[in-house]
Amino acid sequence: MPTIALVDDDRNILTSVSIALEADGFEVRTYSDGAAALTALSQTPPDVAVLDIKMPRMDGMELLRRLRQKSDMPVLFLTSKDEEIDEVLGLRMGADDYIRKPFSQRLLIERIRAVLRRRDAQIDGGERQEKDKVMTRGSLTLDPLRHSCIWKDEAVTLTVTEFLILQALATRPGFVKSRDALMDAAYDDQVYVDDRTIDSHIKRIRKKFRVVDDKFAAIETLYGVGYRYRET
Repeated sequence: MPTIALVDDDRNILTSVSIALEADGFEVRTYSDGAAALTALSQTPPDVAVLDIKMPRMDGMELLRRLRQKSDMPVLFLTSKDEEIDEVLGLRMGADDYIRKPFSQRLLIERIRAVLRRRDAQIDGGERQEKDKVMTRGSLTLDPLRHSCIWKDEAVTLTVTEFLILQALATRPGFVKSRDALMDAAYDDQVYVDDRTIDSHIKRIRKKFRVVDDKFAAIETLYGVGYRYRET
């Protein structure tokens, strides 16, 4: 279930668009100004952020500028008909798309889906290129070609499946991977496993890391959603 952050000072837009997005299968987080959104979006990035340009306290342009200092999350702008200059500037600053008010909710949803498809294509291509490269995420180092896992200079012995699950999580720190996504990463399409199998693998991975570090907590559980890697 993709998460959409909707940032707009118009309560009517927040309510109506949230209802439409949730009906279409999205999880929605709403914010009524850019300043409040900045902290939340930085701490827990959504899959897509939809930002109004004109807002009090911090407008959409400033919010985008600050987000781009640390994140490449997809961003769509909501603009008024007379904001063509802002549209061009927003795209130059790193917005992925924009839609003009008043807008069709169905059009907005299709634009969001298009951005998600482009993002997924980029991720898939990038992950394929990075799959065999040494990955360092904080205290963790994974070397796929040597099947080596190092945590704080200590070796951790993982099975092939455990290694693939950890690699899938660590590829994008902070982003949630569902059990289905982890199954896809670790198992052949012809192999059937249920989600409890993934839970068991995660439990064993944590146990192995705690042998070398009893405070290991880099793999977080989001109940009912999946797991994510927290870079430490």
